[in-house]
Parts: sequence; C-alpha cells; structure tokens
Amino acid sequence: MNSYKKLALSLLFDALGYVSFIFPPFDFIWAPLSAFLMTKLYKGNKGRVAAVITFIEEALPILDVVPTFTLMWLYTFVFTKQKSQKKAKV
Repeated sequence: MNSYKKLALSLLFDALGYVSFIFPPFDFIWAPLSAFLMTKLYKGNKGRVAAVITFIEEALPILDVVPTFTLMWLYTFVFTKQKSQKKAKV
C-alpha cells in the first residue's frame, strides 16, 4: 500500500475516533479495533508500540483529540525518511 493510501486511511481512522464525542460507548468498540488496525497499517515493532498507544488514547476519554494514526504516518513517512536521507548524505 502506498503512503498516500495510508494517509487517507489514517485520516479516516482518526475521524472515526471523534465519533465517541457524540456517542461515548463507541470507545468500547473502537479502542481495540483501532489498535488492531494500527498493527495492520504499520508492521513491526513500530506498529505494535503505536497500537498500544492508540488503544490507551482511544480508551481514555480525555485523549480522544490526539490524531494518533496521522501522527504515526508523519513519523513513518516524514520524520524517519528525513533521518535516513541525512545519514545517506554523510
């Protein structure tokens, strides 16, 4: 899956997380589902760590505003890519 499809899915999943502001019981379904989706979108240890963070973020009502999927996309495709490019130049 290319990076822009992952970005679109990340934005969609973050938007779904905001449903709990309207319907709070949605968190009981969305927290474990979002963790599972995070592991499917981002493989390896990064995906597993992000899944735990996503589960906690979605389970706690105060933290629902954090766009975890989009932040993970930025970390994966923007910040990590810049680090690897800088190392290649040195």
